This record gives sequence, structure tokens and C-alpha cells, in this order.
Amino acid sequence: MLRRLVQGETPPTQAMSIVERLAGSPYANPLVRTGGPDASARKTLDLALGLAETMFRYGAGALEVETAIIAVTAAFGLDSIEVDITNQSVLLNYSPKDQTPITVMRVVRSWTNNYAGLGLVHQLVTDIIDGGVSRAEASNRLNEIMHKPKPFPRWAVTFSTGAFAAAIVGFIGGGPLASAVAFISTFLVSLLQRVLGRWRVPDFFTTAASGFVVTGLAMLFWSVDVPISPGIVVAGGILLLLPTGRLVSAVQDAINGFPVTASGRFLSAFLTFGALVAGIAVALVVGALLGVPRLDVTQVTGSQYPFAVTLLLLAVALGTICVVEQSPMNLVLPTVLTGLAGFLVFQLSELVGVGPRLTPAVAAIFIGMVARMIALRLGAPQLIVAVPAVLFLFPGLSIFRAMYGLSIGSDDITLGAVGIFNALTVILAIAGGVVFGDNLARPLTRNLSGNDRRNRRR
Repeated sequence: MLRRLVQGETPPTQAMSIVERLAGSPYANPLVRTGGPDASARKTLDLALGLAETMFRYGAGALEVETAIIAVTAAFGLDSIEVDITNQSVLLNYSPKDQTPITVMRVVRSWTNNYAGLGLVHQLVTDIIDGGVSRAEASNRLNEIMHKPKPFPRWAVTFSTGAFAAAIVGFIGGGPLASAVAFISTFLVSLLQRVLGRWRVPDFFTTAASGFVVTGLAMLFWSVDVPISPGIVVAGGILLLLPTGRLVSAVQDAINGFPVTASGRFLSAFLTFGALVAGIAVALVVGALLGVPRLDVTQVTGSQYPFAVTLLLLAVALGTICVVEQSPMNLVLPTVLTGLAGFLVFQLSELVGVGPRLTPAVAAIFIGMVARMIALRLGAPQLIVAVPAVLFLFPGLSIFRAMYGLSIGSDDITLGAVGIFNALTVILAIAGGVVFGDNLARPLTRNLSGNDRRNRRR
């Protein structure tokens, strides 16, 4: 007894079982089959790769993909599994004792907005590790998910992009005319992106062209004496172009120990950010060459509407971004309510005096916590609720002001550079806050996944 107290049950040099990697994840405590490894292990590996590829395409983080693979392979009796995930590929190695090892790899080359599909894959993995789905049935369900139409048609997504821009412009301080201009410019950008995507134009140039169109139309309407604020119109138009989901996933991967995947996603996100900044800068320079008067970008305005109308505009923006991201129908209202609660926390943090850089991070932490609790209760990963709910926190107006200082006039270059740095700091703080909130909520959500599953088996 004394020897056990001193030494412990497990020698300190023994390797950790890969199934223990699931601790704290939504797939904890899977039902591991005890009948020995399946004779057709290759089919199980192919199923796991198909799940991983689909989750990556729909925007899941590397940790969620890895835990899903481990849970599914363990549920089908494969315990000698090693998983290696990079930015675009998933590699599985199955090496049972005294048998020929099997190594398979899948490369993910395309991405799409389909949070509804991601939620269905999450539910499929949950059903597999509960022990109620065979491998053949799981393969059929995965195939149905991959070929299932998205919940919202294309025309609804196009209309929702304009409605989001109009609502968010009114939310941050624009009037009805500014919202109308934002709706028109974002609607045209959506059509432009569809055409450029059909022509196989790289995303970098597509994003740059979109930023140019949004800024150019705002400057055009302002130059013909339409009473709008171009900065607010551009801020509302570029929020949808910011790589919100990739930034959150990149920060999550970096924190959770996936440096290669995080580096790739950070590079992709910052290239998108650079393309957006380049499009804004080119539009500003072209406007200056055409004689557009200088703007007063230092003026700070709040919402022109009563507080109740401001909340309504934010609710419309949150609901339309769920349509754009193809969120599940049953998660649209919870996402809207989570975002509204996050806005109230944002307002409270401002009243307390937390500071302009930390206030968005505090709201993002709260949204990340609530999003995990709601999403897991409704059978979906946290990302589906958190990413649309935090979009209104991103500093679109600060980006426009900084780019105006860098592009127009030498007196504002220093202020522009400082503005870009502050905007990047706030963006990373928001992304980190979402991930931090997700981790803070783990002790509160244990009964929603692993422990609840284990208690049912008992």
C-alpha cells in the first residue's frame, strides 16, 4: 500500500493513451468496443478521414477534428491510432501489434460556408461514440450530409449580405441613407464575388476588389453631396470580408498545440486582411486623384437611434450573418440572443472603464462561454454560435480611418500606422477572448457531453 502511494498506479514514463486526448472535449468517454479491432480497419480509417475532411471544409478547428477522429476510431475498436493534422492535410497511422501498419492521408483543397453541415457532422460523431450507429450507417449518413443542400438558398444569402451591412451601419452610427448605400454596395460585392469565383480568381484579388467597390461607392455617393459618412458605410461593408472564422480557428489551434495549422490559418487570414486593406487604399487614392475632398475621419459618433432600436438593428445584423454563414435553423435565435447579451456586457464594460482595447475582449470572453453552453446543449460545436455572435465587435471603422491616414497625406501616416496596429490588437484580442471563454466554460458543460454519456451507460 505504501509503495502504491509513493509510486502511483502508472509508471511516470508510460505513454498516455490517445483516448485520454478526448478529456474536456464534447466527445469525452466514448463507448469503446471490446471485441477487438475490426478486421476491415481500412474502412474505419476511410470513414474517419471523410469526417475530418468534411469538418475542415466546413470550418472546424484542428482540435475538434483530431478529437472527432480519435473518438470515432476508438468507438470502432481501433486504439493504436496516431493522428497528424496540418493546415490542409490529415494523416492517420494505424499500427496494431504484430500486424501490417496502415497509413492514409487526405488533403483538403476547398472551403465553404456551411455551419449547418458542421453541426450535422458533430451530431453524427456524437451518435457514433454513443454506440448506436454502425460503420455502414455512419458512412451513409456522412454521404447524405455532404450532398445535403444548404439551409438557405443563394438569393437569401445575397440579400442577407446587404441587410447585414445596412443594419450594422445603423448600429454603429449611420443614418437611413448610409444604410441604403451600404446595402447597395454590399449587394453588388456579393454578385461580384460570385462572378469572380466562377472565373477562378484567387481569393486575394477577390477580396481586394470587394474592398475597392465598397470604398469607391461610399466615396462616390459622398462626393455628390449625399449626406452620409463614408467611413461608417465602409466599416459596415467590410465586416463580412474580414476572416473572422479563420482568425478564431487560428488562435484556437495555436493555443491547443497545432502550430503548423495555426501558422497556415494566420497567414491566410492576414493575406485576406492585407487584400482588404489594399482595396481600401487604392479606392482612397483614386478618389483623391479624381478630386474628392478630404474626409474628417477623426469624428466619433454613436448610434443615432434610441437604445431599443439599436438592439433591434443588432439583432437583424446577427440574424442575417447566420444566414450568410448557413447556420442551422434552430441556432439562429440562440446566436442572436448570445450576441445581444454580449453587447450588453460590452456596454457595461465601457461604463466600468475597462478600456477600448480590453472591452471587446471581455465581451468576446462572455460570448465564447455562453456559445459553448448553448451549442453543446443543442448538439453543435461552439464555433457555430460564437463566430456570428462576435462579428459586431470587430473594428471596421478603425481600419478605414487607419487606411485613410496611410493613403492620403503624409501628416497622418504615423496615426494610420498606430491605427492599424490597434485594430490588429483588438482583432486578436477578440479571437483570443472567444477561445478563452470556450475553455472557461468547459467545467460548466461536462454534463452536456462525456459524463452524461457515461452515466447513461452505467
